Amino acid sequence: MNLPKGTEIKVAILDLYEGAANQGMRCIKEIIEEWADIHSYKLSYSTFDVRLKLEIPTIDFDIYISSGGPGSPLESKGTDWENKYFKWIETIEKWNNQPDMFPKKHVLFICHSFQLAAKYYQIGNVCKRNSTAFGVFPIHMLEEGKQEISFEGLNDPFYGVDSRDYQVIEPNHSKIREMRGSILAIEKHRPHVPFERAIMALRFNQYFIGTQFHPEADPIGMLMYLQREDKKKTVIENHGEEKWRSMLEHLQDKEKIIWTHNHVIPNFLNHAVGELVDAIQ
Repeated sequence: MNLPKGTEIKVAILDLYEGAANQGMRCIKEIIEEWADIHSYKLSYSTFDVRLKLEIPTIDFDIYISSGGPGSPLESKGTDWENKYFKWIETIEKWNNQPDMFPKKHVLFICHSFQLAAKYYQIGNVCKRNSTAFGVFPIHMLEEGKQEISFEGLNDPFYGVDSRDYQVIEPNHSKIREMRGSILAIEKHRPHVPFERAIMALRFNQYFIGTQFHPEADPIGMLMYLQREDKKKTVIENHGEEKWRSMLEHLQDKEKIIWTHNHVIPNFLNHAVGELVDAIQ
């Protein structure tokens, strides 16, 4: 993918962490920087503090990545920041839906952002989980996921970092079809547990994709979390100590979360910039 000389790729990162300590923003920035270096692209990114400062990016960015974050995606209803966030989604979608507007704007929604987008589009039941999901877990692709360009190179199942108290379940299939979207992946099937499996990844439309897991997570950040007493306790209480130890082992496995880290967001960026090249040429 060759961009005309001097062309700058502009990326907007929407920070939904509300000032909470996290590894997500570091990982997102590092992936973007490394990807640009590998391809020798001129790239800049800007960060927008959505929840604390009510910052929202303008339409003049090429690519948007909206982060995870703490708290409930339900309790923010009617807040100024959520209203601005939903207006931003509407603005990007309107741009993409106009045939004469180029280049199209690609958006990746991660975890909390995915839950908000699911609420905005009413594509499923956004609700509280029975217990906290935290750790490294297998994620199972559906047929559409096996054709998804952002999942190119992943195994089935692949492994991702899960960190959430809420979930998107009971998909509204007719609404998803109407949007020309598709469910890409779901959480592990557990026949002994009487709960519906959550949607772990969904393509909302041609330009919007969301993951309920954290594709940006890397072993360094996850090791820090798994060794924290509160996080260790959460995993052991919900899954047992053996599962906690196996998660630590997964961090060393080059085919587990580092594989996901090295593929999903870089694939997303490749796809978005590929369309940018086509639009410019």
